[in-house]
Amino acid sequence: MDIPDLWARFIQWIGDGTGLPDTILHIHAGMAVLLVARVVTRRSLGTFVPLSVVVAAEAANEILDRLHWGSWRWSDTIGDVVNTLFWPTVICLAVRMRPMVAKDVRRR
Repeated sequence: MDIPDLWARFIQWIGDGTGLPDTILHIHAGMAVLLVARVVTRRSLGTFVPLSVVVAAEAANEILDRLHWGSWRWSDTIGDVVNTLFWPTVICLAVRMRPMVAKDVRRR
């Protein structure tokens, strides 16, 4: 069984089925993994646990891509990583900073 090939075909099937470009699929996948990780781990979005799950999932995806294609396709890989991690990272940092901002407002 060729797992990287099965994964590539599964991703292609998702893209064909939704009609969405790869960029948008990575954004949605990052957000979906973040929320599922939040629910499963019961950890706040402000902890690094759900974000770490997104990082691990994206790393696994890119490793499977690398194994499927036989080499790194850096322009594709960098774009995929940025699109997948951008909003989950912004949400994690915003939730982490929110209590600090709220405390500063109450002190005044």
